Amino acid sequence: MAVPFRKVSKTRKRMRRSHNALVADTMTKCPNCGAAIKPHRVCKACGQYKGKEVLKKEA
Repeated sequence: MAVPFRKVSKTRKRMRRSHNALVADTMTKCPNCGAAIKPHRVCKACGQYKGKEVLKKEA
């Protein structure tokens, strides 16, 4: 079994793991109802996308 010749330094280990951070999803406000939605998606609260009714929602 292979064994590393040198210890991996803290800096090199942390640079390798720098891409593992969690990021929050980008959220925008629906222009019609103001609900938080992901960009380029139909609003689940009111059913509109780009000012047009896509889904029928009952009040």
